[in-house]
Amino acid sequence: MARDLSVRIGTLALPNPLIAASGCFGYGLEYEEVADLSALGGVCVKGLFMTEREGHPPPRIVETPSGMINAIGLQGIGVHRFVEEKLPRLRERGARVFVNVCGSTIDEYVEVSRVLTEAEGVAAIELNISCPNIKEGGIQFGCSLIGTAQVVSAVRKATHLPVIPKLTPNVTDVASFARAAEDSGADAVSLVNTFLAMVIDVETRRPTLTNVLGGLSGPAIRPIAVRMVWECAREVKIPVIGMGGITDARDALEFMLAGATAVQIGTANFVDPFVWTKVLAGLDDYMARHEIEHLSDIIGAFDPTPPTPVHA
Repeated sequence: MARDLSVRIGTLALPNPLIAASGCFGYGLEYEEVADLSALGGVCVKGLFMTEREGHPPPRIVETPSGMINAIGLQGIGVHRFVEEKLPRLRERGARVFVNVCGSTIDEYVEVSRVLTEAEGVAAIELNISCPNIKEGGIQFGCSLIGTAQVVSAVRKATHLPVIPKLTPNVTDVASFARAAEDSGADAVSLVNTFLAMVIDVETRRPTLTNVLGGLSGPAIRPIAVRMVWECAREVKIPVIGMGGITDARDALEFMLAGATAVQIGTANFVDPFVWTKVLAGLDDYMARHEIEHLSDIIGAFDPTPPTPVHA
């Protein structure tokens, strides 16, 4: 039996549900010697503003139990350099390019999106309204229902590309933000971005990161992320892209059963840059064992009935 791993996000067809997460895969080209970019469902590149951005000075990454905290500060080359230097090479390698769009103002989100819409080879726009470690823009919009709606609506009018706002977990009710995005014209939502966190050096009694605060990612956040994806998938009709600590096929399947159409893998790249082939093989094996022809059939197939209690 031929097994079909393809999924659809609106009009966008992906050969499989695995997307490289923004911020953890560079511009994709950094991994081209260890990963076939055309074999991935998509590559979501580093966040882009209109102009280049240096980000925060180091130290800006610290390892934590089952994860890491980063405060990169959205360092990037800017949208024009990306279009001129990176996008042609990504096209040549057959990558389906998702671009993480950043902005300090709504106008900047719109302008960056316009530039990308006019370029050849961009598959979708992921709106970064959830980065927890910069002070201006971004999370200011993502922590406000009105702000989320305003950014999504403005970008929706400026592009024909799929618009996918990336939601923050640092709110009380993430599903309400998914609904606001859907009502404003989003084609899908992606979640979760990192959780606001910090580490203290007990010897110096000072913060480990120069920004003091950063974003926690990795396996430590996965159970919370799965819960949030499930909550959002029950509330919206548009596709949900899940992420948060995925390291193997079982993790990816957990998100898909909770309602995710596709998943993004990020932190695992730093541990194992060959994770992609391993996860794809694991998905294929799961489909063979469960006699599943189309992987998309498991999306949202989670049965919330509690297990039978075990009595001593």
